[in-house]
Amino acid sequence: MQAAVYRGSSMVSVEEIPTPSIGPGEILIRVEACGICHTDLKKIQYNLLAPPRVYGHETAGIVAAVGSGVTKFAPGDRVVAFHHIPCRHCFYCLRKIYAQCPVYKKVGITAGFEPAGGGFSQYVRVMDWIVEAGVERIPEGISFERATLVEPLNTCLKAVVRCDPQPEDFVVILGQGPIGLMFTMLTRRTGARVAVTDTIDARLDLASRCGAEFAWDPRHVDVTAEARRLTGGRGADLVIVAASVPGIVEQAMACSRPGSRILLFAQTSPTERIETSGADLCAGERTLLGCYSASIDLQAESAKLVFGGEIPVEALISHRLPLVKICSGFDLALHPGPKSLKIIVEPQRWS
Repeated sequence: MQAAVYRGSSMVSVEEIPTPSIGPGEILIRVEACGICHTDLKKIQYNLLAPPRVYGHETAGIVAAVGSGVTKFAPGDRVVAFHHIPCRHCFYCLRKIYAQCPVYKKVGITAGFEPAGGGFSQYVRVMDWIVEAGVERIPEGISFERATLVEPLNTCLKAVVRCDPQPEDFVVILGQGPIGLMFTMLTRRTGARVAVTDTIDARLDLASRCGAEFAWDPRHVDVTAEARRLTGGRGADLVIVAASVPGIVEQAMACSRPGSRILLFAQTSPTERIETSGADLCAGERTLLGCYSASIDLQAESAKLVFGGEIPVEALISHRLPLVKICSGFDLALHPGPKSLKIIVEPQRWS
């Protein structure tokens, strides 16, 4: 089969590798679509994990084969698969901090080599504990491209549940890439007032259509001044940091009110450092919190939101590329233009 193999030194090449074989309790998925996620791009760009690997974890496709003992799925089923599933009985799972579970940290989907998601390939092997609890069926009439967005929407929904915006809260969401736009859609559902920032006009326009009451380019608008003006001088009740650029966390602190919540979502690099005033947190009684990856408790709900159309995620897809053009997709995701948002790789396409 064809796969995009990370070979180190920030390099990925499309190569022919063996189609993975499956064992008892496992399934083989023919990958029809896989989204490009910035988490994988950081691993490639900064060489965070040893090569060789096949990345890609927003995976949707068709069950091609099932191992002995598998009764939940059959060849021909249309499915989306989560690559992390927790054990649900360890110290962290009992406290619902699933992303810190040792089993959750094990990747359960591979195209070969060390498991890394594998979706940037034509076939993936899904291991038994993922088959048991981490695979959702795709209803008829739903595109594979839309289905790839179940996993990223889950991660955003988990974060929104954690920071708990209330009706009439004033929420500022910094960054309106695909993840930031999902935050805008989900936060607006809570009844909160939503203001967003981005430097690309098309993203600000889409954010307004997705429920943002205010959409600002931070190069031209004083975000802190506007947040305070619109809240009687206080500042935002909640700030969600959905992008990773220098100074963005400091901006989040500045535009928030005393006693507010500041959620970091895009700060996943171990080399990234944040500097802030201790008084802003301590004397200002702000809560700084992080949120990472998906929640099994929200898996079915995120699938329902995507498949039911309540959250119009398909509007976020800007490009669909064959596997052979994946590197151009990486470049576009790292250096977005006015019309680029979510980029989907279709491994069965040849052109």
